[in-house]
Amino acid sequence: MSPEVVGIGEVLIDFVATEPVSYIDVPAFQKCFGGAPMNTIVGVARLGSTSGAITAVGEDPFGQFIIQELKKNNVDTSQVKIKKRTLTTLAFVANEPETGERSFIFYRKPWVSGTSDSALSIDDIDTEYIKGAEIFHVSGFALSQNPSRKAIIYAVKQAKKEGVKVSFDPTLRLDVWSSKYTIRKFYNLMLGLSDIATFSREEFSFIFGTTNPKKAAEKCLRRGVKTVGIKLGANGAFVMTKEGQIINVPAFKVKAVDTTGAGDGWNAGFLVGILKKWDLKTCVAVANAVGALVVTKRGAITALPHRNELNDFLSQQNMELRI
Repeated sequence: MSPEVVGIGEVLIDFVATEPVSYIDVPAFQKCFGGAPMNTIVGVARLGSTSGAITAVGEDPFGQFIIQELKKNNVDTSQVKIKKRTLTTLAFVANEPETGERSFIFYRKPWVSGTSDSALSIDDIDTEYIKGAEIFHVSGFALSQNPSRKAIIYAVKQAKKEGVKVSFDPTLRLDVWSSKYTIRKFYNLMLGLSDIATFSREEFSFIFGTTNPKKAAEKCLRRGVKTVGIKLGANGAFVMTKEGQIINVPAFKVKAVDTTGAGDGWNAGFLVGILKKWDLKTCVAVANAVGALVVTKRGAITALPHRNELNDFLSQQNMELRI
């Protein structure tokens, strides 16, 4: 039986700077699980729903670590492929001292050949596994290189054919693509296939050519997306649906240590809310809460809350909701 949410795309190791200084000055990096779609499905599992991964790791200790972490978090790993004679993809992450905002240096294509996150192929896709899911969550990062691009597009089309809701997160990293033209080409293709799309401020500005969240959401809905979520960091989140419903929910105030994975955590909370058929305002409030908790510790999944931890946080915020 397939999980409720299946994620496809990159999984990698984040080496996160242990101090908020430049790459040149940082004394050490902490090894952390990473990769946007996999962070999200770990979050889904921690919140009590079922999730599974379609991804590829290298034939090395880092690949073993990733599979171990997925299993530890009750994510189904039956579709995780170990690529022979391939190394697991790495990313180095440093944070600005004042804001906690991060920058990335990737060890993968186009700079390093033969790493795992872009090695997923069409032959690795089990369409029956996708068919049984309620939501198919996709990262735009892994669309930047083949063969993973072809595999993901194939998988998304199979999901649409079977009536599975497609959730798209662009995961914009300009430097892993060959050109801005190529990014927009494949993002537009994905938006035309997606039911749910979520964006950071940087992402919607780049894709839709506006800094206005409402205008960006309207443009996105015209591409065929049914529900648009825009993550605005300390300003909360904005959501609009094709029916014209508009929701603005403020952020929760926390001390930011590391913003890596905050948007992925937001996605997890939002998708769980959709699974549970909560009203839209509740979905966004829970998503905001998950995203807020993520930034309180270093690493993308370190502070991703389990269901009881989220309930405790919501109670502290005087919210009566329990998940």
